[in-house]
Amino acid sequence: MTAPSAQSGLPSSERDCQERLRRLGVQFTAKPAVGNGKSCGIAHPVEIAGLSGNIRVRPATTLNCPMAEQLALWVRQELAPGVRKRYLSGISSIGSMGGYSCRTMNSRRGAPMSEHARGNAMDIGSLTLNSGRTIKISSKGFFAFRERGLLNSVRDSGCNYFTTILGPGSDANHADHFHFDLRSRRNGYRHCD
Repeated sequence: MTAPSAQSGLPSSERDCQERLRRLGVQFTAKPAVGNGKSCGIAHPVEIAGLSGNIRVRPATTLNCPMAEQLALWVRQELAPGVRKRYLSGISSIGSMGGYSCRTMNSRRGAPMSEHARGNAMDIGSLTLNSGRTIKISSKGFFAFRERGLLNSVRDSGCNYFTTILGPGSDANHADHFHFDLRSRRNGYRHCD
């Protein structure tokens, strides 16, 4: 357990995480605790509205700080350079399909709680480039070489930052978005599908 910071009332681990977000250029607002019983909640949520490189997150999305930090690192070090390489354009915005949500996996009755229930997951449905082009996350046809290459690189590079990645081709529930989370598993196992 981390001792609260006298300066802000935050545990030092949260204060340090939020400082790393600032250094990464993340535009965020610290929010009051959210929760709904023992299964859901974030003690110190952050709502992210933008990432370094003037990349907006639309709509702004509530996450726990470690998840926001991993997202910011991945976008800065992998996603943004990958988009520039393939499209000669930067990213204008990331289309968020959700962060914190008190629900079970795939919203199925009786299923285990989703990582979304702790703000430990984010779903991304689209990328809008500075050129104005929007890339929707979905299975791509045979001749969509650049889009398929980009989506494959999203999955591959993301596995170095997140412990779970699900997207088009994983299952019907993830046909139109990528799901990224930081679920803890034994032996450091990562599920990237």
